[in-house]
Amino acid sequence: MTVINEKTKTNTPPSALSENKEKLVEVKNVKKYFPVKGGILRRTVGHVKAVDDVSFNIYKGETLGVVGESGSGKSTLGRMILRLIDPTEGQIIFDEKDISTASQRKVRSSRKDMQMIFQDPYGSLNPRMSVGELIEEPMLLHEKISKDERKKRVVELLETVGLGGEARFKYPHEFSGGQRQRIGIARALSTKPKFIIGDEPVSALDVSVQSQVLNLMSQLQKEFNLTYLFIAHDLSVVKHISDRVAVMYLGRIAEIAPKRSLYKEPLHPYTKALISAVPEPDVTKKREKIKLEGDMPSPSNPPTGCPFHTRCPEAHDRCKAERPELTDMGDEHYVACHLYTEEDGTVKRPLH
Repeated sequence: MTVINEKTKTNTPPSALSENKEKLVEVKNVKKYFPVKGGILRRTVGHVKAVDDVSFNIYKGETLGVVGESGSGKSTLGRMILRLIDPTEGQIIFDEKDISTASQRKVRSSRKDMQMIFQDPYGSLNPRMSVGELIEEPMLLHEKISKDERKKRVVELLETVGLGGEARFKYPHEFSGGQRQRIGIARALSTKPKFIIGDEPVSALDVSVQSQVLNLMSQLQKEFNLTYLFIAHDLSVVKHISDRVAVMYLGRIAEIAPKRSLYKEPLHPYTKALISAVPEPDVTKKREKIKLEGDMPSPSNPPTGCPFHTRCPEAHDRCKAERPELTDMGDEHYVACHLYTEEDGTVKRPLH
């Protein structure tokens, strides 16, 4: 059993180490600090620690869900992995290529293999372009194929996402929110990517439409052998589509585990509180809701020690002084909480 703490911390991301799993994305000790300017001369007077030392792997063909409150850093993390914004520190390795410090020209060569589905299906689509032009645009940027081949692929993609080839002549405003998100999915698929990040892709949709889009994404993952990073604030949505789940709080990962393990036996007090707030469909079952006091601290002035200790019902003196690192609890389940480790880093209560 591997223990990761301040004394034994390594650059190896905590995740499954099974030999039959092939890494597609490696995130190693990544940080993103945004400068805070102040004074007449607009000097840097502090930093917003949006992402603060995060490590994990994503394996080919799997879906890693990332959940957390607004301000937890999950969207910033997704944009860093695609190099839409540059990391302050750390490494991002995609398909065995280190893209964390690569020039935009080199990143562009990998861009066709990495795509994003955005939260707002209307704001992410140019209203002046037809649906066909929107889907065709990434092909023009990344591939050298004929006009006829592009048109053919546009029709195939629209039919794949359930809209039909005739939709290519219409404009985004002529479609509903769910249909526009299908257009966004078709656009993301146009370059035949290996990896797609969904940045809360269903949060702006009606509940009835959410399940349709999630089912479509699951179907496309099998059909095109896709790998997903699925960002959301709703644990019930993440449960529907993910293989593993990472819970973020104030720019750090509080817990990461296979879906079944996380929902059946959550370890971190923050994860327990999030799961307790998920509505229980079976009215005969009663689940005690855990109410967290106060608000999330500002990422520009995070608390010392454990970032969650200001709201944690189980916090003690060690939590205020020492920041916990992710600890291997067995069965690919990792948690950053002093409740499970001694001061020398040994595990108190392994799962098995």
